[in-house]
Amino acid sequence: MSTVFALVDCNNFYASCEKLFRPDLKYKPVAVLSNNDGCIVARSKEVKALGIKMGVPVFKIRDEIEKHGIVCFSSNYALYADLSNRVMTLLEEEAPRVEVYSIDEAFMDLSGIETAIDYEAFARRVKHKIDTWTGITVGIGIAPTKTLAKLANHAAKKYTATGGVVDLMNAERQRKLMALVEVGDVWGVGRRISEKLRALGIYTALDLADSDPKSLRSEFSVVLERTIRELNGVSCLELESVAPTKKQIVCSRSFGNRITDKAELREAIAKYTTRAAEKLRGEKRLARVVQVFIRTGVFNPNDPRYSNSLSVELPNPTDDTRDLLEATDVLFRRIFKAGFRYAKAGVMLSDFYEHGTFQADLFRSNAQRDNAKHLMEVVDRINHSGLGNVFFAAQGTTPQWSMKRDHLSPAYTTRWEDLPRVR
Repeated sequence: MSTVFALVDCNNFYASCEKLFRPDLKYKPVAVLSNNDGCIVARSKEVKALGIKMGVPVFKIRDEIEKHGIVCFSSNYALYADLSNRVMTLLEEEAPRVEVYSIDEAFMDLSGIETAIDYEAFARRVKHKIDTWTGITVGIGIAPTKTLAKLANHAAKKYTATGGVVDLMNAERQRKLMALVEVGDVWGVGRRISEKLRALGIYTALDLADSDPKSLRSEFSVVLERTIRELNGVSCLELESVAPTKKQIVCSRSFGNRITDKAELREAIAKYTTRAAEKLRGEKRLARVVQVFIRTGVFNPNDPRYSNSLSVELPNPTDDTRDLLEATDVLFRRIFKAGFRYAKAGVMLSDFYEHGTFQADLFRSNAQRDNAKHLMEVVDRINHSGLGNVFFAAQGTTPQWSMKRDHLSPAYTTRWEDLPRVR
């Protein structure tokens, strides 16, 4: 049976989430800002039409924001994650196998579905369902490989006449589209590689597809060879129904204001440790290596600079927040230096183990481990319920170091008091 992939991609996802509960902004330019409201990280189609680039610092475009009435929002990750989950749940209802590729993208396996329904008809049904049930507009590209599905999705979003769906199962249509796509826009071909390819006379996706994969592999990598074969309809990338386990977990943020107080910085480290531990348990893994890093800002020439990090290997791998807090607090005390204005700090966990796959400590009873496991399960259950929040005292009760989020929208879908009111 030949493979058939459909790539479903939410249009301008972050901006669309913000507009969803603000009908007054339907046709207005909306931008979403990065941590501490520093840069543009998401743009509505109206902002894109103004020529404002992704990643541009807000302070550089203050005049344009005022001139065009651009509405800016701080990143509301809880809102985006919840709406993403709703979209992905609908996709899983429609296809037997789904790979969630990112917060706003997913691959669907449509192999064999043509015996019951036409590919394009199926995609339009799925698109209508998502548009109607969630309010989020999506584009869908269908093709025999993941790379071609990416190109099909690109066309579905770029060309309005497609109605947001492109079926690229036909080889002739594949070549016509590839002739229109720059090589740098091919999935897996970055800026540096595209520059080298252009120097070799390869300017479009079609040029790349017609290249000799073996010769380019020797000059670049096996990844590019796979890309070429995928452009020619040979599936080299399988659907990953289960996300691969992370190699490391990093929790880090730039602060809303510079921190000089040791106690405040310590609270931030504790908060990041707690969040990292929660993610670790979500991965069903234990970490043996813990690292803490802190640094000052780099943009103010008048501020003295300092950056340091320190790691430790624990006697036993753990996912117990208490063990990790104890380790990160020791590391932090060793690297902290007074007299500096700190701009960023973070915690990294690595060297992961599955439960039961390591040599346990002979001097720690099983009862202690079981109690810790049950305690962490209770803490996570409460915090994920939306009915309350349990935290460790080391995190502090009124943090002054939180990142700047002056334009944060309400938690429309995860907090009862923020539910929209119709008058």
